[in-house]
Formats: sequence, C-alpha cells, structure tokens
Amino acid sequence: MAKPSRTRKRSTYQAPAAAARGRQRRREVKPVGQPKSQTGARRERRGGFRAFAGESYGELKKVEWPGRQQLISATIVVIIAVAVVGAYLYAADFVLSRFVRDVLLNF
Repeated sequence: MAKPSRTRKRSTYQAPAAAARGRQRRREVKPVGQPKSQTGARRERRGGFRAFAGESYGELKKVEWPGRQQLISATIVVIIAVAVVGAYLYAADFVLSRFVRDVLLNF
C-alpha cells in the first residue's frame, strides 16, 4: 500500500487582502494640491523678502539692547575669561612639550 505524499498540492495562490489594497493604492494617482507643512496644515504664501525684512525689523525693535555700562562689564568679563584660558593653555603646552621632549623622545 502506497503512502500518500505529505506535500500539499499546489493551488493558485491568492494574495492577502491587505497586500492587494497596497498594490491598488500604489497605482492610484494622487492629485497635486498645495504643499503642506510637516503638521499637515496648508502653507500660506507670504510676501517674500519685503515681508521678511518687515518682520525682522519688528523683532529687532523688541530686543532689549545693552546699555554702555552693561556692555563695558560684559567686555571685561570676556577679556578676563580669554586671559585665564590662554594662560592655562600656555602652561599645559609648556609642561607637555617638555615632557614629550625629555621623557618620551630621550629613552
């Protein structure tokens, strides 16, 4: 007596419904509309450079500009910070260059 084969018979394969819908969506041509922003809202066309310049001027009028005394004190703070960092870098360079020259290169 012959045993029945364990392999299935090949039948016509039908793609799942989700895959068929995906292929159908790819074939659809979407109409070209107005561009959207990242949030999905429609972008409004503004006035270009003239509007940009006007808005920039308006924002600059809102800025609280430093006074003479505040500007002088901030400049002094920057000069002192640059001097401190410069002195540190000079000392580190001096020490490390001597270390490399005397220890690492003279075995």
